[in-house]
Amino acid sequence: MAKFRFNLRDASSPGETAIHLIVRWSNNKLVFPTGLSIPPKHWETDKKKDNFQRAKRVKQFPTFPEFNTRLDNIEEKAKNAFRRYVNDKNHEPAVEVLRDLLNKDLNGKAAVQFNLFEFIEQYIEEAKIKTNQNTGRTFSRNTIKLYRNSFNHLKAYSTHKRKNVDFDTIDLDFYQDLIEYLTKTKGLATNTIGGIIKDLKTFLNEATERGINKNLSYKSKRFRVISEEADSIYLTEDELDELYHLDLKGGPRLEKVRDLFLVGCYTGLRYSDFTEITQEKIKSGFIHITTKKTDEKVVIPLHPVVTAILKKYKGHLPQAISNQKMNDYLKEIAKLTESLQAKTSQKTTKGGMTVIANYKKYELISSHTARRSFATNAYLQGVPSFVIMGVTGHKTEKAFNKYIKITSSEKAKILQLHWQGQNKLKVV
Repeated sequence: MAKFRFNLRDASSPGETAIHLIVRWSNNKLVFPTGLSIPPKHWETDKKKDNFQRAKRVKQFPTFPEFNTRLDNIEEKAKNAFRRYVNDKNHEPAVEVLRDLLNKDLNGKAAVQFNLFEFIEQYIEEAKIKTNQNTGRTFSRNTIKLYRNSFNHLKAYSTHKRKNVDFDTIDLDFYQDLIEYLTKTKGLATNTIGGIIKDLKTFLNEATERGINKNLSYKSKRFRVISEEADSIYLTEDELDELYHLDLKGGPRLEKVRDLFLVGCYTGLRYSDFTEITQEKIKSGFIHITTKKTDEKVVIPLHPVVTAILKKYKGHLPQAISNQKMNDYLKEIAKLTESLQAKTSQKTTKGGMTVIANYKKYELISSHTARRSFATNAYLQGVPSFVIMGVTGHKTEKAFNKYIKITSSEKAKILQLHWQGQNKLKVV
């Protein structure tokens, strides 16, 4: 819960100095001017005194009882305003929202009206220090970066179209016009546009929860987050085997990245999780770990490749590097393998046009390929979907089926293997 106290603006001032109310809650801090001032020599700083952070009981300040009563009233009104907001909204206020409430309750001023862009700017700044109430965890740097990128696109749209973008202008006409701008003018891919719409809806949901936005047009089913299935690669068991046996002893930088990547391929964990594997997290041949992104406890059997790599590094995997560097190094490593020289095509929708580009497989590899390889290979080996989903964290089979990458021929082989293993009928 919030903590309230008073501070002097300048405790060393020879004359009077302003008194500020300080409110702290959930990594937030509000400094609010009380409109009162006092000479520091008349301010009680002894924590043992019952009038700590109040005026001293001295003859030189005969009105100290009335003065302290005013401070008590300010603190009580501030606490009531905070408590009332939490009870009404079922979440704590943002810094500027609480400032508005105190201005209204203590100074009789009308609440400051945010426009949409001012609100988004504040929301992004708050995200740097506060906890995401939906997940109970802090916002990641990547999430904040995506928020900022979406905000920049909204501002660019407003400038290019010479249109005011605010809470009351968000409707289906705006939605269609924004998508057309992002598609034709900016030439963005479908999933990138979908991410921008998703972030905009996040901003609007938060503003609605805080009572700042009253326009609910964005909740229409037609105001949807567009997307398309991504054409992503996975590495087969044979390709992983070639990667594992690739001689990289002359380049320890590449060898460590290769080994880390293979751990991801045989655990299904995200990079931020599998780099945290140590001997302490391994019990009776199983890895026990709580994932950082979803805060879920997962248990994964040790694959022989993971066992060998852990033994190689004496129980502690190499220190993680940045995701960008790892992706660069992975392409450098994969380029050395014969099987990953094969050509593959990738289809995307960009600028409203379907684009099919040809690549060599090693050009498309990234750290995320590890999780996709784990899920797809396990599925091809007949591991039930719900078991794999318990590791990858997918909540629905629909989402999981989009995640794994198997061809029509591979699906046919799975069915063939199923028939060979299950059919007991003798055919003559």
